[in-house]
Amino acid sequence: MAIKITNECIFCGACESECPNNAIYEGGVEWAIADGTMVKGDFVLMDGSIIDVSQRNAPLATDLYYIVSDKCTECQGFHEEPQCAVACPVDCCVPDEMCQESTEELLAKKDRLHP
Repeated sequence: MAIKITNECIFCGACESECPNNAIYEGGVEWAIADGTMVKGDFVLMDGSIIDVSQRNAPLATDLYYIVSDKCTECQGFHEEPQCAVACPVDCCVPDEMCQESTEELLAKKDRLHP
């Protein structure tokens, strides 16, 4: 399961620098799979679509920080727990029930992002 940032976000940015996958972006900022990863070429997203890793994509939120589920591994393979949730002073980094993934799937995603 990926992590999401709820509407309680106070836009402090404490979570952004803690993500080992650079999956957290400030509201209004475009994202790319290549940001903070070592992957090159094409990447298969969770919905099955294929994008170039350097492609800039529309922000998923404009008024608060957001997490790109296709890059979130809940810190599996890096830390014992999601570091965004640890750093968040208002506890708004929570599991995203719309994005269910097993530990094995999260570790496989980590390996795809950091070959």
